[in-house]
Amino acid sequence: MSPTSGGPGSTGTRLILDGHQFVLDYEPAESTTVLFGGNSNWRGPVWFPLNVLLIEALQKHHFYLGDDFKVELPAGSGKTMTLWEVTTDLSYRLIRLFLKDDAGRRPVHGDRRKFQTDPHWRDLILFHEYFDGNTGAGLGASHQTGWTGVVAKLIQQYGEYALQGKPANRPEGILRP
Repeated sequence: MSPTSGGPGSTGTRLILDGHQFVLDYEPAESTTVLFGGNSNWRGPVWFPLNVLLIEALQKHHFYLGDDFKVELPAGSGKTMTLWEVTTDLSYRLIRLFLKDDAGRRPVHGDRRKFQTDPHWRDLILFHEYFDGNTGAGLGASHQTGWTGVVAKLIQQYGEYALQGKPANRPEGILRP
């Protein structure tokens, strides 16, 4: 048995067992094979409902474990954070999918030129079904207000807790107009 693994951009995880090779590829969004149906199945690693459930679970664990319990984030960085700080980081990563970057582009719009540049469309924000794990581009159905709209809760919570005593228009680009 010879397992190997890799991350985004790699070939994934391979297992060679009795001369047979089994592969679990990293796929950031749509399936690379028709076997899994592209958009017909739950594809992509960035699903808002799952992420929000994870955030809420970590917040509850922080309430129980307190500020003394810390984890390394990002992995391998040597930097430790409380679980509450981890949830703040995760929340901001999800919020950032909808925010304009320094070039005025929103990750959610991906390579959709009309939504990135047209003054009549660029501020129309769609709540996609799921998001590309590498680029943040919205994928699947584009009107998932039922679950992707939960970003409003993350924004409210981020503003209420993470920005306490800090200006909303921070140099790092957090919640800029």
